[in-house]
Amino acid sequence: MKKLLFLMVLFACTAFAQFKDESPIKPSIADGMIDQSPDFVLGLFDASKFSMHHSYSLSYTSGGGNAMALGVYTNSMMYRFADNLDVQVDASLVQSPYSTLGKNFQNSISGIYLNRAAINYSPLKNMNISILYQHFPESSFYNRGYGYGYSPFYGVLGNP
Repeated sequence: MKKLLFLMVLFACTAFAQFKDESPIKPSIADGMIDQSPDFVLGLFDASKFSMHHSYSLSYTSGGGNAMALGVYTNSMMYRFADNLDVQVDASLVQSPYSTLGKNFQNSISGIYLNRAAINYSPLKNMNISILYQHFPESSFYNRGYGYGYSPFYGVLGNP
C-alpha cells in the first residue's frame, strides 16, 4: 500500500497539466479596420500600390563674370488608391555648394521644395480629372529685376 501511495505521489509530482480557456475569442475593433496581410505595412499601407523614383542632377553655369553650381535631388512618389484614383508627389532638395553671387543668393535657392502634388481621378474611360499644384523655385535674383522670371503662361496668354 505504501508503494502504491508513493507511486501515486511521485506520478502526481511529475505530471504536467494544461489549462485551456473555453471562452470564445473576441475580436478587437482594430481587427476590423487594419488588414494584417503581408502586403500591408503597419496594416495601413499596401506597398504593392506605392511607387517611388529618385533622380539627382548637378549643374554648373557661368557667365558675366559669375558662376554657380546647383545640386537637385528629386523624389517622385505615387500611391494608387484604386484603378481610377491615384496621388502623386514630387519633392526636391536643392543645394548650391558654390556661387559667386553671394551667400544670400545661395541661401535663397537652397532648401526643400514641393515641386508637384496631384490627385488624378478617372471617373469614365476617356475622362480624367486632375487637381494639380506646381511650384517652381524662384530666387531673389529674378525678383530684383536682374533677369526674366519664369512664367508657365509665357507664350500661351501673350508675352507678360
